[in-house]
Amino acid sequence: MRRTGSAAAWTTAVCAAVLLAAPLMGTQGQPAGRGGGGGGRGGVAPGLFTATDANKDGAVTREEMKATFERWFTEWDTTKAGALSQEELLSGLNAALPPQQFAGGAFGGGRGAQNQTPNPSDVQAMMAALPETAPAKPRQPRKVLVLGRAAGFVHSSIPLAARTVEEMGKKTGAWSTTITYDAADINEANLKQYDAIFLASTTGAFLDDPNDAAATAARRKALLDFVRNGKGLAGIHAATDSYHQNRPLPEGEGGRAGRGGGRGGRGGAAAPVVTQLLAQGDRNADQRLSREEFTALAEAWFDKIDTTKAGRVSQADFPQRFAAVLPPPSPPTLGPTGFPIQQPAAPEQRVPDRQTGTWPEFNQMIGGFFKFHWNDGQEIWVKVEEPDHPLNAAFKGKPQLKVIDETYTFGRETYSRENLRVLTSVDYDKMSAEDKAKEQYPRDDGDYALSWIRREGKGRVFYEAHGHNEKVYAIRPILEHVLAGIQYVLGDLEADATPSKKPGTR
Repeated sequence: MRRTGSAAAWTTAVCAAVLLAAPLMGTQGQPAGRGGGGGGRGGVAPGLFTATDANKDGAVTREEMKATFERWFTEWDTTKAGALSQEELLSGLNAALPPQQFAGGAFGGGRGAQNQTPNPSDVQAMMAALPETAPAKPRQPRKVLVLGRAAGFVHSSIPLAARTVEEMGKKTGAWSTTITYDAADINEANLKQYDAIFLASTTGAFLDDPNDAAATAARRKALLDFVRNGKGLAGIHAATDSYHQNRPLPEGEGGRAGRGGGRGGRGGAAAPVVTQLLAQGDRNADQRLSREEFTALAEAWFDKIDTTKAGRVSQADFPQRFAAVLPPPSPPTLGPTGFPIQQPAAPEQRVPDRQTGTWPEFNQMIGGFFKFHWNDGQEIWVKVEEPDHPLNAAFKGKPQLKVIDETYTFGRETYSRENLRVLTSVDYDKMSAEDKAKEQYPRDDGDYALSWIRREGKGRVFYEAHGHNEKVYAIRPILEHVLAGIQYVLGDLEADATPSKKPGTR
């Protein structure tokens, strides 16, 4: 049986803009990285796309972008001065962009309708890559509940992830699947029929009802009890972009928070764009933009993002291509171990992670929460930590796998090998200095897990960080790895979940 909620409206194919997702400057004064950061999936490229796609056909044309800039100039030039100041640009752009692009990690309400139908071509590619058999024989008929509700950023790959779990169980005979987009299905009575829950890129406070505290508490308790009493929890990609938010910054260390309480920098999330508007458009150096200067930028920016000269840029391509309007990052300063120096050496002097959990029990159970991501299109080498581990049989003894996706990293205060049995991780040694430098406040040990398992009470947890891009669901080793992970949380595949590091060791 498949449960569904409301029909499709707006989804975003790329998780966050290539623009700065955190403040323009961090608390130590370093420029923020060019990947996505923080809890709100902030960044303005998705918001710019939504604002400029006037006919809502899933693509932006030159005419739409130019018309939007023309309209914005008219609306923002309230004094009829014929030019826009930096303050007017900031105020206007923050007001024009969809507010959900700035929200922090603790998303209370929903994000409107979600698409629940995967693209047929993506389904076809996924079906061709599905494993033929399961690594373990089910001990009894198993049932998996897939939850695809995103209360924060909505991934376009969610319906494909859900369909993948369904088809994987069907083809191998390892389980049957129910798909839901309704958080109310996470309740004690309903969960009795299931052996595991799979979180398909849930984001924000995905279980919460902002209008019903009792319902929220009951759902949270039902999920925790379900796992702790012996059942399973599996999650993919943005299952860890849930229940966290930016820490509030003192006024002297980043100013008032941007709209939505999550951005934390002066001028809100629009500040980096306004910086570029003035830097690239102010031809007479008067720190203002005339109508001619402002609308000329629409033409110039469209030329940069329309790389194929098709006359239109799709929603999926827009965020990554919008990186072209930014200057290249400065070369990083590397320390003696080869990692970028962005933090003081002494632990007591380090700036705390910008993120803080809003539901610590869930943060602990799932294994951490997202801090930063390299943008979709970034080449990452996946290091197989234990080739002989049962859940790593999918990699056929090979120590590495190349994946191109939006790859998450996790903060120092949220991810620890003392809590997790790490299965795969980022092969940080294979990354260029420039790619390393994109990350804000990296771990000085370069330790970034990608998949793991752990025990939670009597229950079991599995997580896989990749899965942003639909193409990931056609990578056979990843699918086999996820299959093994689900069978582990179901209790059918035995595996050692002893944490990779013993407590008290480095």
